[in-house]
Amino acid sequence: MKSAYEIIKKPIVTEKCTKQQEMYNKVSFEVDKHANKIEIKRAIEDIFNVKVDKVSTMNIEGKKKRLGVHQGKRADRKKATVTLVKGESIDLFGGV
Repeated sequence: MKSAYEIIKKPIVTEKCTKQQEMYNKVSFEVDKHANKIEIKRAIEDIFNVKVDKVSTMNIEGKKKRLGVHQGKRADRKKATVTLVKGESIDLFGGV
């Protein structure tokens, strides 16, 4: 079994994700591609000491890129949007 820090790779901080956090109490993370919703929920609850209401996941296919004649592809990744219980919050920038 993987540890919580192996499942949760990093938070996704974009304009859209910040607005979701303020309005709907949702936080987005990049997670391990093989993690399921139950493992993600437990990992978030262990790391941040919050109660999770719902977890939504999506697989994002890497974009095709080319540089001159060379062609490649960015890595595929998995994104999880976590809805927290009312009254809970995660401070992503605490201590910075």
